[in-house]
Amino acid sequence: MNLHMQRVTRLALLALGIGAAAAHAGSVADVFRIQMTITTACVVTAAPTDIDLGSVAAKATAVNVSGSTAIDVNCTKKTPFFIGLAPSDDNRNGSGMMRGQISGNSDRVPYRLYSNAALNRTWGNTATSTRRGNGMAGTGAGMAAADAVSFPAYAKVTNVNFRPDSYADTVTVNVHY
Repeated sequence: MNLHMQRVTRLALLALGIGAAAAHAGSVADVFRIQMTITTACVVTAAPTDIDLGSVAAKATAVNVSGSTAIDVNCTKKTPFFIGLAPSDDNRNGSGMMRGQISGNSDRVPYRLYSNAALNRTWGNTATSTRRGNGMAGTGAGMAAADAVSFPAYAKVTNVNFRPDSYADTVTVNVHY
């Protein structure tokens, strides 16, 4: 074979090899997912301020002393929630008893919790995760501070015929969702 023919044969074989390699080249693809589950959550975002009913002179006649605070709740978006208020004696009807601070004082000043300024809708502690009961209901708007749902809470005392003392009670805010 002549030299020219050998070169052509080599070039032809080289071209066939490159073409054969190109015929076998390829790619494959597959997929995967990124996933997570966001669960429901609720928080009382700011501790309500204390309701201070001030100083009242003891008297035998009925009084009408009241005050209020605000309860701010954040829950995940579209999450229904229900709030109950429980005085320290945990009676479920919104009534509580303030205790005196002086040792030996057994007097208890009764009060009632309300959910409206007219003081005619008692706010108790029968709310559950599925119903409002005598509590309050809301729907979460998100967990950001600006998304908090605010509920006013009122307390009223009608009797101050007790031993002079500083009286107080603790109310627990129960959020069910």
